Order: sequence, then C-alpha cells, then structure tokens
Amino acid sequence: MPTGVHLRDVRQQLFDAADRVLLRDGPNGLTSRAVTDEAGCAKGVLHRHFTDFDAFLTDLVLDRAAQLDTQAATLRAAAGTDTVAANLTTALTTLFGPVPVAIIPLITFRDELRARLRHARPGGGMAILAEVTTAITGYLDDERALGRIAADADIDSLTLSLVGGGHLLFTDRDHIPTTEAVGKFVASVVSDVVRRRPA
Repeated sequence: MPTGVHLRDVRQQLFDAADRVLLRDGPNGLTSRAVTDEAGCAKGVLHRHFTDFDAFLTDLVLDRAAQLDTQAATLRAAAGTDTVAANLTTALTTLFGPVPVAIIPLITFRDELRARLRHARPGGGMAILAEVTTAITGYLDDERALGRIAADADIDSLTLSLVGGGHLLFTDRDHIPTTEAVGKFVASVVSDVVRRRPA
C-alpha cells in the first residue's frame, strides 16, 4: 500500500472506511489493516492520528453516536404532527440504521472499547443505545406534554419496549424489517397510551 497517499480530513475518511468495513464484514472484520486498506492509505496513517486501535474505535463510536443527535432533534420537532406511531416508526427506522446497528455488537464484544467509552462518557450508558433511548424518551415526554399520550403513561417502560424491540427488529443485517412491520410493532407498544381524538 503506498504511503504517499494524501488524505484530507483523515479522521473522517478513516471513520467512513470503518463504516464500510463494518457493513461489509461485520465487527469481526474490523481491524486496523482492514480500515487503512479500505481508506487506501498506509497503516501508519491511523497510528499517527490515534494512540492505538481502541482509541480509534472509541472516537469512531463517539462520532457516530453524536450524529444521532441530529436525528433525535428531528424526532423532537415532529411532536404534535402526524401520528405518534408514524413518528416513532420513522424514528426507529432511522436511529437503527445500518451503521448504528453494526456498532452495537462491536461495543458489546470489545471489553477495552467499553471501558474507554465508560471513561469518555461517565454514567452515559452504552453509546448508540443511550442516544436512541434519550431520543425516544424526549419525544414521548413532548407528546405527553401536548396531550397526545396519556398523562399517566410510563415513559420509561414505553421507551424500554420501543428501543429493545426496535433493536431486535433491526439486528439481522440480512433481513431488514419493512416499514409496515416496524409500524405494526410500534402501534402495539403505544396503542394503550395514545390519546385518540374524537371522531
């Protein structure tokens, strides 16, 4: 591999290469060599920007988790529009996109990565799932404040059901659920707490 390849925004290019490797080969295929080969650069490039591969993975996860903030803001802005079930269906489909779902097992099976993420985000829960949980909770709180969800709704339990069930729906990369399947799941979770408007 040539060492003279010039990369602009090296970190972002390495992160994007890692995304492609994750999506193609899964967490087990994500190595420093695979990332630099995918980025078209020498292996030393990664180590000039990160102290080691776990430092690279930590920054990758934190970067991808931060990107979910934009999607969370979009969901919060949707409160009071369309239906609660439709908004949540769109949100789960977006928040559990291919890259976030591929990162979750990476975190689960790498002890050193989990330790570094805990250090970087004390009390923050498991990155990716923590962001999804925060997004769903905030949205449900907003809808409850607007009177579209029952005032006595248990938001924590609803969120746990939506995030846990949503994650299971999207876990199999080879069988992504249809929008209809996600919508049916969401409707079953929120049906008892959604306020029905008078006809």
